[in-house]
Amino acid sequence: MLCPKCSTPLTEKYYKGMLPVDYCPLCRGMWLDFDELDRLEDAAFDQDALKGSLLHRETDSLRVCPSCGGELREFQYRLYDLKLDWCPARHGFWLDAGEEERVQALMLRRAGEVRRKQAAEGEWQNLLKGLHQFLKQRP
Repeated sequence: MLCPKCSTPLTEKYYKGMLPVDYCPLCRGMWLDFDELDRLEDAAFDQDALKGSLLHRETDSLRVCPSCGGELREFQYRLYDLKLDWCPARHGFWLDAGEEERVQALMLRRAGEVRRKQAAEGEWQNLLKGLHQFLKQRP
């Protein structure tokens, strides 16, 4: 397979020892098979139902899929300020150098937001229970 960005042959490498990816030694981008993006995210936040929609604002891309040679599409990743490329035939995702770190950082941020929301909802529920008990005790 050739790099969609610079046409260098991709080599297999393990990303942080956890995920086999096709890596470009020249531009340092990586090709993730379709399920591997989810696995990359899961290393930081594994609650899929709380991640949000993956693809937003798709546009044409000048890059081609290293698996099938079809045109990749660019999209806004989960409404964050990050654009990635993907193969509409579901072969995978292209991440330029450093974008894998951004994906993980965004998922860590999302995990923190979910924890804060759950804590706030728990506090609110306890407050309402206390208020309900107080009102029941009044004559």
